Amino acid sequence: MVLFATFALKLYEMLGLLKKLFGPKVDLKQKLQEGAIIVDVRSSGEFAGGHVKGSKNIPLGSISSKIKTIQKWNKPVITCCASGMRSGNAVRILKSNGIEAYNAGPWQKADRLKSSN
Repeated sequence: MVLFATFALKLYEMLGLLKKLFGPKVDLKQKLQEGAIIVDVRSSGEFAGGHVKGSKNIPLGSISSKIKTIQKWNKPVITCCASGMRSGNAVRILKSNGIEAYNAGPWQKADRLKSSN
């Protein structure tokens, strides 16, 4: 029983970490309808290999230097990348600078959201 409780606690902690990494459940389709901008934080080479039509490419390493520009958009930002890890990091940077931001995860998911709008 103690082993199960320890496992359950570790699982709970992992889920909390995932929630922090990927954020709470938000209706991203609704955010897109409200004018959110999709920012793809992959490299320009990855972006050239396929991306969400109309998305902006700002590689994660450049996101901090583009904060003023992004703030001027005055719109929510939905980030994407290859897996969701870099876009999760981008969301943390954007939120710490007062920008409403959400992680869509892989760019293909963001593409499906946009094309079903």
